[in-house]
Amino acid sequence: MTGDVVVEPMTEEFLLWRCLHGGPLARDTIDQWPSESAMPWACYRDRNTPLLKKLTRVYGACAIIARDGDQVVGHLRFYPKCVCDMDGAGYLCLQQDSPAGPTEDFAHSDFPDPAQIEDKTLVVHCLMTGSPQQKENPHQRKGIGTRMAGALIQWAKVNGWERIEADSFEDIPIIYDITGSAGHTFWEKLGFSLVDRYPHPDLQDPSQFDEFITTLEEQAKAIGIPPEKARDRLVMRLDLT
Repeated sequence: MTGDVVVEPMTEEFLLWRCLHGGPLARDTIDQWPSESAMPWACYRDRNTPLLKKLTRVYGACAIIARDGDQVVGHLRFYPKCVCDMDGAGYLCLQQDSPAGPTEDFAHSDFPDPAQIEDKTLVVHCLMTGSPQQKENPHQRKGIGTRMAGALIQWAKVNGWERIEADSFEDIPIIYDITGSAGHTFWEKLGFSLVDRYPHPDLQDPSQFDEFITTLEEQAKAIGIPPEKARDRLVMRLDLT
């Protein structure tokens, strides 16, 4: 099945304005969501669509997608580091409000001209194959994530970027299963190196992500990783020049 999966840059033809937490998405399903959902989906669509369109027009792409027929089954979102550092960007999470997500008017910002950017670094925002919230995920651990990362590397080289950075963690199952990140070994196999490590600011308060942190530390301990290291953010970098 995965042999038929096409990996390519996202285009304006179909902008994946939300993520795959509920399963694969296509043109005829992306605007369908449970009526009982408390998520402000329409607001996110109206905020994210013009933002993704502008990023695509200015920089050529801001995501790599994996497509099985008309179904998007994987995505790797990335942004210029200088855009991530702009006021209003937040953490650029498309399914959260500011400051985790961008502000409502971020798409109206003046994005740096590619020719004028001094720090030509791309930042991987999230990497997802299949749905981390579904019990069965036939698209995970099939090499799709590696193919998307490889496609990003090639795209970045062709388009004049000099390095790629990705946030990572220790190699703990829950990181792959329910987050948009990967363990450091995934990136090391692609040639990335560890350049920084520090306590993840969002994982220092157990009351905020109690169940996640508990599982994270239990899994870490089970495979011989000190629990306190499980909460670290690992910054991986690949130099392209």
